[in-house]
Amino acid sequence: MKYITVNNRKVPFDDEKNLLTVIRKAGIDLPTFCYHSELSTYGACRMCVVEDERGRVMASCSEEPRDGMVIYTNTPKLQHHRRMILELLLASHCRDCTTCRKNGSCELQTLAQQLGVNSVRFQNTKEQYPIDDSSNCIVIDPNKCILCGDCVRTCEEIQGIGVLNFAHRGSEMRVMPAFNKKMAHTDCVGCGQCRVVCPTGAITIKSNVHEVWNALADKNNRVVVQIAPAVRVAIGDEFGIPKGENCLGKLVAALRRMGFEEIYDTNFAADLTVIEESKEFMERLESGENLPLFTSCCPGWVKFCENKYPEFRKNISTCRSPQQMFGALLKEDGRMRKDDPRKTIVVSIMPCTAKKNEIVRPEHFTDGVQDVDYVLTTVEVNRMIREAGIDLNQVPSESLDMPFGLASGAGAIFGVTGGVTEAVIRRIVNSSRPEDLDTISFMGMRGDESIKETSVMVGEREVKLAVVNGLASADELLQKIKSGEAYYDFVEVMACKRGCITGGGQPTPIGPRTKKARMEGIYNIDKASQIKLSTENPFITMLYDGLLKGKEHKLLHNHVEYACGDCGDCSECSGK
Repeated sequence: MKYITVNNRKVPFDDEKNLLTVIRKAGIDLPTFCYHSELSTYGACRMCVVEDERGRVMASCSEEPRDGMVIYTNTPKLQHHRRMILELLLASHCRDCTTCRKNGSCELQTLAQQLGVNSVRFQNTKEQYPIDDSSNCIVIDPNKCILCGDCVRTCEEIQGIGVLNFAHRGSEMRVMPAFNKKMAHTDCVGCGQCRVVCPTGAITIKSNVHEVWNALADKNNRVVVQIAPAVRVAIGDEFGIPKGENCLGKLVAALRRMGFEEIYDTNFAADLTVIEESKEFMERLESGENLPLFTSCCPGWVKFCENKYPEFRKNISTCRSPQQMFGALLKEDGRMRKDDPRKTIVVSIMPCTAKKNEIVRPEHFTDGVQDVDYVLTTVEVNRMIREAGIDLNQVPSESLDMPFGLASGAGAIFGVTGGVTEAVIRRIVNSSRPEDLDTISFMGMRGDESIKETSVMVGEREVKLAVVNGLASADELLQKIKSGEAYYDFVEVMACKRGCITGGGQPTPIGPRTKKARMEGIYNIDKASQIKLSTENPFITMLYDGLLKGKEHKLLHNHVEYACGDCGDCSECSGK
């Protein structure tokens, strides 16, 4: 066993890639701005500096551990270095902290308090740049950027898009899209992963909180809300509730107190998605056309495919996402209520910033009416709860409204990577016996690997399936499919690593413990559910026999025909 002496204490290490990892294993949380374990080492911020026995100062994130090293993490020299770094960062930083969206959760603010930086001796001479709020999903304020490069590496290495990069040099260096384009005019898919890793308020969520409050205040509105599966295991983070705990009941109670009239579960629509997508999959298997079938639940992935691989657009399922199915369903339910003249407003609570883009796509209007009016991320709902003066931890749990408040465990696992595929396999196997469910759960779809493969027998045919999370991994898989190197019948893609539990609209930071807790929380919901198969949901059967009868394609599938067969977003498509 190899050892490093950290602050006069021996710490064993094995295959850790840097000193920082070893030091954190010893229970010492060195500050960083630019280090994330899943990204390449950048070493820009220098906050994680340590000192060896010879007085040499080094960045622990980029230093390889060696047996016998003697390291100190908090000497007067290091304290001076860190305070000076913080003071220089603050000197060129916008200081409207009290009105900043990140106030209270900004890492720059937190470290300044932690290290006792109470004043800044240097004048801010940095040029002020305009805020880019062109995107439906995120807002970029370059005046709050500290050039840590987290967003640049995330967009390039995890998502494989590379929308953001460094431009100019010296004091004029900035992070921006190429040619200083607005975000809305780039290949950005709205996933919000740049916002997740941003330590300051430089990248924040495009908020719809004000609009929703106004909708709730209008007596002519019937405001209906749906809650996505991944929200319930993350919303408690900011209220001191244990990570990964299912807070659905508390959230329902809070939403009722805020004025939402009807509160439903997006998991119900996920059950609809399973049924419709499984049906479509079996039809494609029989015909042999447009295989593999790609899932359509993730709008970031759909946009990525349209931008980079338009030739695969026809392979994406025609099924709407659970959010959009539910929106169309709730609007249709509102139209059928002849005794209630009020306007139905559908609000979605989602873990995903890309959902804000999804609701304004042309195929998500039914009879010229937008199916979902507003998307609130988990972070935005937390803000609304606080604005309403509600302590989520103290609110007694309440139940969802019926009939759209009952869902299967198969619908719940949509919140993690591999969940859609597992739910579809359950439908194909069509068994809720514990031993069969256990067999399915061990087929290799669970876990956080970037690309997972499995197969299932459908009759006498072996059906090959793949599960992908992270768009860079999706890019890799699509290249293999395109070249003929790999073949699959069914492919699930989620833009965010590990799925919706780490979506761009979720509370941060999202460290290893948080990721694990949220994933376990989703699977625990499935375990506790009495209904395991989407087809066993009694309200689903009633819906097909009632409100949905003869309207399945209209309400549950994308039925906009694009002349070119590609994206539908270009000028050629929109003009036809």
